[in-house]
Amino acid sequence: MPKRNSKSEFVSLLGFLLIALLVLTNGFAARISAEEKTVDVYREIEPIGVVLDTILREYVREVDMPKVVQGALIGMMGSLDRNSSFLTKDDLEAMREDTKGEFEGIGVSIQPDSDGNIMVFHPLPGSPAADAGIKPFDRIMAIDGKSTKGMTTADAANLIKGPRGTTVELTINRKDRSAPPDVKPEVLTLKVARAKVPLESIKEGVLLKSGIGYVRVSDFKDTTGRDLGKKLQELLGEGMKAFVLDLRWNPGGLLTASKDTCELFLPKSSLVTYTKGRKTAEGSANHEDLRLLTEKGPVLPEGFPIVILVNRNTASSAEIVTGCLQFHERAIVLGEKTFGKGSVQTIIPMKTPVNTALRLTTALYYTPADVTIDHQGILPDIELPMTQEQEESLAKQMFESFKENPETQYRQNHGSMTDFPVTDKTVEDLQLKRAVELLSEDEVWANLVKKYHRDVHETQMNAETAKAQQAAAASSEPAPEKPQQAAPAEKAPTDAPKDGDTEKKDGDFKEPVW
Repeated sequence: MPKRNSKSEFVSLLGFLLIALLVLTNGFAARISAEEKTVDVYREIEPIGVVLDTILREYVREVDMPKVVQGALIGMMGSLDRNSSFLTKDDLEAMREDTKGEFEGIGVSIQPDSDGNIMVFHPLPGSPAADAGIKPFDRIMAIDGKSTKGMTTADAANLIKGPRGTTVELTINRKDRSAPPDVKPEVLTLKVARAKVPLESIKEGVLLKSGIGYVRVSDFKDTTGRDLGKKLQELLGEGMKAFVLDLRWNPGGLLTASKDTCELFLPKSSLVTYTKGRKTAEGSANHEDLRLLTEKGPVLPEGFPIVILVNRNTASSAEIVTGCLQFHERAIVLGEKTFGKGSVQTIIPMKTPVNTALRLTTALYYTPADVTIDHQGILPDIELPMTQEQEESLAKQMFESFKENPETQYRQNHGSMTDFPVTDKTVEDLQLKRAVELLSEDEVWANLVKKYHRDVHETQMNAETAKAQQAAAASSEPAPEKPQQAAPAEKAPTDAPKDGDTEKKDGDFKEPVW
């Protein structure tokens, strides 16, 4: 076995960590100098070097240094807060595709069938896959001549994806689902040209009973505002009289996309949110602090009735939209308290390791009520919680309603409010049902606001104020009449942040698309 130079490896890795420290501090000598007034930075990181030296000398196997470095970076970022993280090359590529609202591929979602074959679930309308004639339930038996037997969907996806302008050859087994078992499937070989394919954030869009429009937005991408605007125009053309915006299970996305969405409902120059970052070493406001204002006139006119549905998985940019429309009395919020992610992450590319980045919390965002709801969330105007079991049963029913017919996935089964037969096994979407009932009560929006809209100082408050009120209630002491509010932003440049808020969490039943 070759002799290791542990000292050399240790010195190299310690040097890398010092470089990483400079990157985390933006490389500014002033920041280092400021930190050294209160703490000896280099002495503080000495234990890291001791641990690494011990690993190099004592660990039972040869050390995979890139793996150790990556683990150290993941741990370092994870120690900051629940949203900061180290992005590997694959993480960074996936995040960029998702937030852009497009990717390069053929536009087909795949999943394993009961026999383990790679099965097409849904080719996106207008995608290269759809144009090439690929249909739901086609079995992909080979990709560029390579058999898919034993492949995972991830393995298959890596072969299907590729730069636009290139082609991929798929060997397809297609069988009429109503045909007898002894009928052999048709074998097709299709060449599909890869292209830029849009990723959808509008998961459902339908006109419900009584002329009430319903749209579910799964997350916030560059394209969300534009796509939602088109859907609103379609629903208006169908005679929509009121609107339900479903932000349940929505983990957020781009900060600027929340502005694009809010300006569909608000007058021009309405405040959506503002951000405040860490002050500079000199004590002045952060130069990236900003205010987001609507820049266009609304698609839905003033006074058009709107209800927003939220739950405990509504987070980030979805909370910005909720808080903004609730504050301006443009929507009645129904459901349960939201997640409480009031921070903004900036993507900072790393020079080493190459093609990686830091996803670093750089600011807090504030609602127009001058509070940050980080770790607190927004309270609905009408509280109507659903249990975890109820939500899971509803999600399963929604998925099953288009599983056999993917073309109908934009009109899912929410119970009696949608066009599906109601049986003793039907799971009722209690929150959507209540929203429809509410909007059917009165066509005059001002009357609904007067009846259901709560004081925004009750529904939007920071975590410290909420804890103080809870403590006061527990000790039977009167709570303060009005919560302490955060100061307005000290500086308000008009440009958007580098990459904004890219928070993503599990919670939505989404099919991967390639």
